Amino acid sequence: MVLAVAGMTFLVLPLAGLLVRAPWSTMPERLAEPQVLEALRLSLVTATIATAVCLVLGVPLAWLLARVPFPGRRLVRALVTIPLVLPPVVGGVALLLVLGRRGLVGQWLESTFGFSLPFTTAGVVVAEAFVAMPFLVISVEGALRAADLRYEEAAATLGASRWIVFRRVTMPLIAPGIVAGAVLCWARALGEFGATITFAGNFPGRTQTMPLAVYLALETEPDAAIVLSLLLLVVSVAILAGLRDRWVTSA
Repeated sequence: MVLAVAGMTFLVLPLAGLLVRAPWSTMPERLAEPQVLEALRLSLVTATIATAVCLVLGVPLAWLLARVPFPGRRLVRALVTIPLVLPPVVGGVALLLVLGRRGLVGQWLESTFGFSLPFTTAGVVVAEAFVAMPFLVISVEGALRAADLRYEEAAATLGASRWIVFRRVTMPLIAPGIVAGAVLCWARALGEFGATITFAGNFPGRTQTMPLAVYLALETEPDAAIVLSLLLLVVSVAILAGLRDRWVTSA
């Protein structure tokens, strides 16, 4: 019990510090500043788009890892989870080497389509999706492995096609896992810093998300950094409590 209380204190005390040191008297004025609202809007938009990208790419990948045996599956699973332990700055450097203007793929994109990802809003989405997708893949793969295959086999025996089985049987079974993974993915994308600043830069209105705005404000105006941090904390807690408790705990 003592160790549990110590662990809770270790996690909660820094967050309480934000509340204690927050400049409450000037909070409304600081929250209404255009750069704060713009950074918040950009963070919410890019995190949501990145989560959508992760859903489109991550669910099939999780299905492949959970249901399709193939040589090297363990290696593929390890590669998929590397962004979980890879320093985000290293991830940003890797993205630059592949998708930068002189990167392996980025050079071809610019010469063929005249399109460059680094230091753009799309680059923010790419960086956030890169670091956040493993959370979705792991969650969905776990849900697929835990799903009872007898329901799918029964539906197939009754003549249902693979698509119908997936849509009418498998998806409802793994829906809580997908939602949980999407929520974790969104929260991770919302708080992404290292890969974003390395790959997309820190340009207000274009690539400056809330974590980047906090970093910039901390160097010049600590009170503003506290306000931004508190706002990001409130948004994160509200989303996690509102979605995860509704869809995961109730399930």
